Formats: sequence, structure tokens, C-alpha cells
Amino acid sequence: MQTSIMTSDELDRLEDLLASDAFQGEAMTLDAMQGFLCAVISSPDMVSPGDWIAEAIGEPNFESPAQAEETMALLMKFYNSIAGALANEEEFDLILYGLEENPDELDYAAWCDGYVFGSQIGETDWFEAAGEYAEDLSEKMEVFFLLNGALKEEALEHKEPWLTPKEEEKAMAEAEELFPSVIGDIYRFMQSLKSSEPVRREAPKVGRNDPCPCGSGKKFKQCCGSDRTLH
Repeated sequence: MQTSIMTSDELDRLEDLLASDAFQGEAMTLDAMQGFLCAVISSPDMVSPGDWIAEAIGEPNFESPAQAEETMALLMKFYNSIAGALANEEEFDLILYGLEENPDELDYAAWCDGYVFGSQIGETDWFEAAGEYAEDLSEKMEVFFLLNGALKEEALEHKEPWLTPKEEEKAMAEAEELFPSVIGDIYRFMQSLKSSEPVRREAPKVGRNDPCPCGSGKKFKQCCGSDRTLH
């Protein structure tokens, strides 16, 4: 049975709400939000709405109780529509915007940034929980790290060899093609871990709006959290 999905009008309304003054620029954009929720839903932990909503929208100053109620209702419907599609292995439309400099070319970076961040907010470390399959999980996650620029940034930062322009173009095209299937592959794999003993993080998790642990005094999302590094 096909899961009920959000209408285009509801998505447009949620997009407008997230961009409203109530959020003071703190809320994720809809593309990043979809990536974030795909990871949250895939987590071997059960991440509560109270936890993921706080990370996704910050601390909004709603204009009215009605606006708050509408926003939360749409957020939960967005979450449930994604959760249902992943659980039932249904295809769903991925929200990808065009690049500012080239609207005809899709921008995968924000979506993938949201996904990578979402993979880090649970108590269980994904790669440690994967155990002997950590290398396979890493290979799947590389699709996101390639599309959001993290692999290239990491290589350049450490003065390591990187792909030629032709090789990079080919790798990006292959990653874009694999992108939709990898989302489902990781979801199914991570769900299989829920019956296993979870591996807890040794270091505390850092929220997007928490002070960056590097000591810069900036928020995490404005400092190390914006670098798209792999650590």
C-alpha cells in the first residue's frame, strides 16, 4: 500500500514557513531537511521528535500559536511521509534545488550536508555499530561525501592527490546516479542493526547551535560544522 505523501502545496507552505522571520535564518532549508530526516529515520537509534526538531529548526519565535501548530504539523507529516516511503521501499521525490550560478544543474551539497549531520545526532555511532561491515557502510556514505564536496576538501586540506577534472566529473556523475538507491540501502542496513547491541559514542554529540568544540566561540554550524569534513 502506498504511503500518503505531502502535497506540493503542503511542501510549498512548509518551505515558506521555514524561510519566515520566525526562524531568524536558523531553520534548515527544505532540501537539507529532507536529507537530515532520511538519516534520522535511518538511524539505529530512535531519535525523538523533540531532539530532531530542535536541531532542524533552532528556537523559533513564532508569531502565533496557530503558526507554531501549523509548522509542527507539517514537519511531522514531512517526517512521516519519508519514514513510510523508506519503510515500504517506495520511491519519493527528492528535493534538490538548482545551483545559483547554474539553475539547470542540481545542487546536491545541501541535501547531503543535511544527511551527514542527521547521521551524527543519535547516541549510536554508525560506523562502530556497523562492525565488520563498516567498510561497506563507508563506501555507501562516500556518495554523500563526494557530492557535498567533503572528500575533495579533505584531500586538498591534507595536500593529498585528487582526481583530474575529467575523473572528478565522471565520479560526480556516478555518485548522482547512485544517490537515490544509496539512501534506501543505508536505511535497510541500519534498521538491521536495531536488534543488535548499540555502540555508544565516546564523545558527546554536538548540536548545530551548540558552541563549537574547537573553542572558536562560534556556533558549531558556523564553524567546524560548516566545513563538511569527515571527522
